[in-house]
Amino acid sequence: MSNSVKIDNNQLLRFTTAGSVDDGKSTLIGRLLYDSKAIFEDQLLAVENTSKRKGHHGVDLALFTDGLRDEREQGITIDVAYRYFTTPKRKFIIADTPGHIQYTRNMVTGASTANAALILIDARHGVIEQTKRHAFIASLLQIPHIIVCINKMDLVEYSEAIYEDIIQQFEEFSSKLYVKDIRFLPISALNGDNVVNRSTNMDWYQGAPLLHTLEHLHISSDINKIDARFPVQTVIRPQREGYIDYRGYAGRVASGIFRPGDDVVVMPSGFTSKIKTIDTCDGPLDEAYAPMSIAMTLEDDIDVSRGDMIVKANNKPEAIQEFNAMLCWLHNNSARPRAKYTIIHTSNEQKAMIKDVLYKIDINTYSRNEEDKDLTMNDIARVTVRATRPLMVDEYRDNRITGSFILIDDATHETVAAGMIL
Repeated sequence: MSNSVKIDNNQLLRFTTAGSVDDGKSTLIGRLLYDSKAIFEDQLLAVENTSKRKGHHGVDLALFTDGLRDEREQGITIDVAYRYFTTPKRKFIIADTPGHIQYTRNMVTGASTANAALILIDARHGVIEQTKRHAFIASLLQIPHIIVCINKMDLVEYSEAIYEDIIQQFEEFSSKLYVKDIRFLPISALNGDNVVNRSTNMDWYQGAPLLHTLEHLHISSDINKIDARFPVQTVIRPQREGYIDYRGYAGRVASGIFRPGDDVVVMPSGFTSKIKTIDTCDGPLDEAYAPMSIAMTLEDDIDVSRGDMIVKANNKPEAIQEFNAMLCWLHNNSARPRAKYTIIHTSNEQKAMIKDVLYKIDINTYSRNEEDKDLTMNDIARVTVRATRPLMVDEYRDNRITGSFILIDDATHETVAAGMIL
């Protein structure tokens, strides 16, 4: 794999894959990596040798995800594993999540930062409950783009009629969901039809293959450029020659655009100032926007620390102590009534409690259950959360960074829930 490819970080695309166990998810990821030549030579050689030992005539594409399975078995990142690859046009991060029903939490974790979701459907079976479940979660998390990959077209004789019928099935139920962009692709991950290269078996399909679609997906408009939010992660004071008086506030821009000279407010203190400089490792910038990592200096020497948020003076987030949120419970242990957890919202940490469970959602039927108040693993519920001090928040639909949070169990220090502020 060439190392000379110039990578534009602004073109980074994160996508998650979702599908039932036998829908061919591992094979699709393997095909995508193999045909796009995103496999290191030693890994390719190892997979080729293993495939021969197993008696396969060609390369067993599913073996390329074995490394991800190994990582999952080691218990990383709530069972979500990530694969990175690049093409000359874009840099990709794949969030690989298991397809079992009991792993709903995994898709929530993998999809929380995704620009796009690939939902696999077995062409022989059409839309099933798991398809609806994954589409609902993608909608709940407001993933801007859904690409429905109708796989195993080779097993239905590349039938256009079956493809069109599945599209109709999906559109009938997805009309109730809030998804901006849904696309459909007929593919055979096993044979490589319409994955990286256009299929010669489906001349009736005039769209682009999957990789081309991913490379040209327009995502710059998905970023909130209106509401300027800069959560401060740390304060930089080098105190060395040339930087004796330097005091920079470092972090990642959550949304909006900042420029030197902008009037800003530090929340929650309310102190006001102007941006003096915006610095990076590569030098100063004339403007910064999400998801850039920067250090910002201000004209005035005011108190700013980790957990504060620098915003535009004319556009502030809401500072609230109690709020409603959609919560996905991630942990094996159930939620403890009125127990205190650590809430992490951007770079801000403080204590919080789940004050009330308003209703749970049955993600098979989208119905609400107001009677069952127990939160167990994989449950999704609308809850009321109360923090010990106000948080500077936006609604999740407006800002996926400042509108989301996680809860940490103080006793075990494990992540127990992920939430989206309503």
